[in-house]
Amino acid sequence: MRILLVNPNTTASMTEKAAAAGRQVAGAGTQILSATSSMGPASIEGHYDGAMALPGLMAALRRGEAQGADAAVIACFDDTGLDAARSLASIPVLGLCESALMTAGFLAQRFSVVTTLERSRVLLENLTRHYGFGGRVKVRAADIPVLDLEEEGSGALDKLRHQIERALHEDGAEAIVLGCAGMADLAFELQQIYQVPVIDGVSAAVKQAEALVAQRLTTSKRGSYAAPLAKPYSGAMASFAPH
Repeated sequence: MRILLVNPNTTASMTEKAAAAGRQVAGAGTQILSATSSMGPASIEGHYDGAMALPGLMAALRRGEAQGADAAVIACFDDTGLDAARSLASIPVLGLCESALMTAGFLAQRFSVVTTLERSRVLLENLTRHYGFGGRVKVRAADIPVLDLEEEGSGALDKLRHQIERALHEDGAEAIVLGCAGMADLAFELQQIYQVPVIDGVSAAVKQAEALVAQRLTTSKRGSYAAPLAKPYSGAMASFAPH
């Protein structure tokens, strides 16, 4: 089984971190293929970055499926372009936020998502409601620019831990969801410290992708995720025209 992990931003070190987290939990017969977007923002922090990341994401997804991937994971907790990707691909496509919330829901009645910046907090609150978890989830922002997660000495871990501690004491959280792919390497360490489930979206998505492939299930192409209709696209988007 081959699972394509696509980083929709252009920072290769984040791709490597997410791929490593995926490989730690993948089954013995699963190969994690990683791809970094070749165009767009260095990090995704809010709606504008997410929109500008879509062409690179779609191009990487199309290449990966052509190369034989059995499923794909979009390695951004905003679930950037998830619906469009499911329309484009004929293989299952999973997002980190949806996968992490579903996993947390198996383990706890109430849980908190700890993400990076305030602008991301509002976006993720909308996603938690969209996925049906609005009444069970509190979203917190740790005031961490995404790229600071790559910088030793930035203080990002201390800020993250502060918000986790607040979530446990003030929100009554029974589990913690890490709300950024750049936090994927921290989940096990934080789980040992706080003695509650700490869910990383990359690991959750990889295991759910394996389950879908094993069951020979893929995205329905009837209705909302039907393949895009063939039509011309103009200008710089011409190469993305559906056929």
